[in-house]
Amino acid sequence: MAEEKTILLTQEAYDKMKEELAWREGEYRDEILSKVSAARAEGDLSENGGYQAAREAQRVNQGRIDELTVKLRNAKILTAPKAGEVGDGSLVTLEVNGREMVYVLGTRDLSIATDYSIISPESPIGAAINGAHAGDTVTYTAPNGREISVTIKEAKPLA
Repeated sequence: MAEEKTILLTQEAYDKMKEELAWREGEYRDEILSKVSAARAEGDLSENGGYQAAREAQRVNQGRIDELTVKLRNAKILTAPKAGEVGDGSLVTLEVNGREMVYVLGTRDLSIATDYSIISPESPIGAAINGAHAGDTVTYTAPNGREISVTIKEAKPLA
């Protein structure tokens, strides 16, 4: 079995994942089961589009339940660095090529708790800004080979 990776989540992201899991295991699962039962009662299952769609929804829901269960089991609540410091869970305002952009540094799993775009700490830009401070200018090599300078305008913990 593959080693399961620790999932870094804010408390808010963890709580939202728990809420989604409870909904998928309860209310949503019941809704799908009633659709499967109703479609099954219509007769010939091989040509019943409603039945096939309900079974597919059931499969997708179970896949998400399994995914959430593993993520929550392996979750570690992160403590974002203090204001001015960039690290996992930081809301960072960057200036790149004269444009200001706001991102969260962390895993894609944090997207459940924020509307901001996510930068992975493993990405070239994420690795360059991780550990930097507000006011710093860092450079990184983009996938196309170009050197890009980034100025960190502000960094604060994701609320």
